[in-house]
Amino acid sequence: MDTEIESDEQVSTSVVRAVSAVEGRDPMTMRPLMDVLDPDALDGLFGDRADGSPRTGGRLTFEYSDSRVTVEGEYLTVERREN
Repeated sequence: MDTEIESDEQVSTSVVRAVSAVEGRDPMTMRPLMDVLDPDALDGLFGDRADGSPRTGGRLTFEYSDSRVTVEGEYLTVERREN
């Protein structure tokens, strides 16, 4: 699943929403994202700068739940892992 991160949504929220959609699971039944990485740090890496200007570039890939997640700029890719 490829999706654009909504401008009014935190990256960490987009990750949980997208992974739950790909896996067909209620987000409340999934392992908390904070068990995998710091959601505030993720939001800080890809959120706007302190002066309000957008950050450009950057890429982070990690595993969450049963999926591989890649955040690249304002785009998010979620791929279900093969077990």
